[in-house]
Amino acid sequence: MTMGRGTGTGARPAPETDGRRLRGDRTRRVVLDTAVQEASVSGLDALSFGALAASGPVNKSAVAGLFGSKEGLQLATVERARQIYTEHVIVPARGARRGLPRLWALLLAWTEYSRARVFRGGCFFRTVEVEFDMRQGAVRDAVVAAQRTWESYLVHHARLAVDAGELAADTDPEQVAFEVGAVLNAANDRSLLLGDDAVYDRALAAARALLVAHGADPDALAGSTPGPG
Repeated sequence: MTMGRGTGTGARPAPETDGRRLRGDRTRRVVLDTAVQEASVSGLDALSFGALAASGPVNKSAVAGLFGSKEGLQLATVERARQIYTEHVIVPARGARRGLPRLWALLLAWTEYSRARVFRGGCFFRTVEVEFDMRQGAVRDAVVAAQRTWESYLVHHARLAVDAGELAADTDPEQVAFEVGAVLNAANDRSLLLGDDAVYDRALAAARALLVAHGADPDALAGSTPGPG
């Protein structure tokens, strides 16, 4: 292959290089989209280069070349799962006004995300947080960071709701986030174990009762899908 003009600092990469990078990015995405589904069912430890190659567009050595090590694959899988989670839970709720409307929209979006099996094994992070809860290392840290980001987002909008008078002044935003998170996790787990889709409606009813007990207007907690505020 011949070199393109201007090989010094600031030179544009050759078109062939750009094409290879794009193909590599697409291949990496395909492999990771398979990995997140597998990990949601069997956990991150169950991932292997060979198994992913068997169900993907590249061979085992190519998969190894993309991620370098099993830990690298696990970290990339967690990051891809975060992206998918954001697309299905955070983004749909952004149309609702900040505070109580956004908090409620997040709960609605989360139940739909779990109910629709965006990840085949239910909530990806519910699966891997149990898998890594007693471990140490970079993968556990990535899982913890994802969980803390989600919880802090719930706390943030609960606190905005308190500041706006949408929840009682003595409401503890962290307690609200903890309790609604526990309700969502219970719905996810029971739906998987029992095959009971009705648990999502029960979860929303429980979350609604919790927020009303903290002073929320019941009329502000209507609907089954997030809507613009």
